[in-house]
Amino acid sequence: MEEPKELYDRVIETIKTCYDPEIPVDIYELGLIYEVKIIEGNDVHVKMTLTSPACPVAESLPLEVEQKIKSIPDVNDAKVELTFDPPWDKDMMSEEARMELGMW
Repeated sequence: MEEPKELYDRVIETIKTCYDPEIPVDIYELGLIYEVKIIEGNDVHVKMTLTSPACPVAESLPLEVEQKIKSIPDVNDAKVELTFDPPWDKDMMSEEARMELGMW
């Protein structure tokens, strides 16, 4: 069984393969991921948000994230919790995301 840090890094890499369809930047760099926890037994809990409560992928994006994490070897289970507290703001984006979107 691998170390939680290694698994955490692989979970982040996997999350970075998920994109908001309206913005060409992955959801991690967009700042939509608030928390990733590796719980005993290699269960993964992710707390995330969307760019808005009316986001067209409100149903499918959290499910996509959950399914991709569950497909990682050594992950026992994954749960994605959707929250809008605090609401997402463009200031939550990484420097890389801002550069990609020309928001300097």
